[in-house]
Amino acid sequence: MNRQSSTLSNPAAIAVVSLIFFTWGGLTSLNDVLIPHLKAVFSMNYTQTMLIQFTFFGAYFLMSMPAGALVARVGYKAGIVIGLVVAAVGAALFYPAARMPSYPVFLTALFVLASGITLLQVAANPYISLLGRPETSHSRLNLAQALNSLGTTVFPLLIGPLILVGAVLGADEIAAMGAAEQMAYRAAEARSVEMPYLMLSGALLLLAVFVLLMRIPSLREATEAGPAVYHTYLEALRQPHLRWGVLGIFCYVGAEVAIGSFLINYMAEPSIGGLSEAEASRFLAFYWGGAMVGRFIGAALMTRIDARRLLGFAGAVVCVLLVTTMTTTGSVAMWSALAIGLFNSIMFPTIFTTAIERLGTLTSKASSLLVMAIVGGALIPLAQGALADRIGIQLAFVVPLVCYAYVIWYGLRGSRLHGSTPVGASPVAPRPGAMH
Repeated sequence: MNRQSSTLSNPAAIAVVSLIFFTWGGLTSLNDVLIPHLKAVFSMNYTQTMLIQFTFFGAYFLMSMPAGALVARVGYKAGIVIGLVVAAVGAALFYPAARMPSYPVFLTALFVLASGITLLQVAANPYISLLGRPETSHSRLNLAQALNSLGTTVFPLLIGPLILVGAVLGADEIAAMGAAEQMAYRAAEARSVEMPYLMLSGALLLLAVFVLLMRIPSLREATEAGPAVYHTYLEALRQPHLRWGVLGIFCYVGAEVAIGSFLINYMAEPSIGGLSEAEASRFLAFYWGGAMVGRFIGAALMTRIDARRLLGFAGAVVCVLLVTTMTTTGSVAMWSALAIGLFNSIMFPTIFTTAIERLGTLTSKASSLLVMAIVGGALIPLAQGALADRIGIQLAFVVPLVCYAYVIWYGLRGSRLHGSTPVGASPVAPRPGAMH
């Protein structure tokens, strides 16, 4: 009884976990700052530079199932603490990577950091939905995702200029230097990431200790739903709306990450914004901040408008914005790209909720498949990078354009439910995206 009375209330626990959503959102968005920075430090092309996102989001694909197994064994609270510690280790590895400096060690640090964030995703998303009444789970998750978007807005704004503190030189300027000058320049540029990431590592460790000491409900029993059935992944994929939804998450996350990854370099182009990399990093706040604002607007609109139609509409607007940025120059091209964030806002939660609708006992397997599909953030930016090296950064936006065209199709056709209710599911489910 005493132990129960000392446990935090659900609202207090939600506040603690929402802080974690904020933190991992910010850490993820810092990749968009690292990309132009490390591109200059190691004189790489776009394909080589996009290995940053390939490594980071590849961890989601490789580590989501091991993370799920760990959470099932130790519970949600312990899983969150372990995830924070692993992420802190990854952030600390930026110090030796910068001291060498070594691009492979940077990628290793990113993989460890992303593995910790994957564990946080697997543990925190279902955990926050269980902290309260089932009928209000959408509200809690939307709030947490809005704070996640706040992190993606604030981190590039505050930490980005610390990383991009010096003038980033072009490949021609670096080539004109002597060998000793090149080494000195690259060493100085690489070391600008040391202090920001050591501070982040310390903050993650403090947050881990904070969560460990705070008596939030462990909810371990909620992870023990019964013995695993190995064929249920295939069984879940037999549901068409989930199958197309997995591809929808792959395409959406890949497109969102690809656009964010190229924005700083894109805005630095003389024909687009002509900004320095440090100045351009501040404009990322409009891209990620738009996603935060749009999430609140979208949540309100979904009480009146069908979520699937709204998803299709948002995808169509993004396609128009992409065509605009590909065919114009100057401020029109720059702001049409930044405005995409506003319409991205509703896409992930809407695709996710429509994909798992009425899956009943298959829902946990379906959720794992959807988290694995975040690997789109590894592959699609790499494809856009390869194309940018061939035809230029502006025309390479055709890659996310194709992805958003699929999102339109999924919203209007692919997300429709077919046949009878799957085994173990409730015959009546709330409209996806509706607030309760």
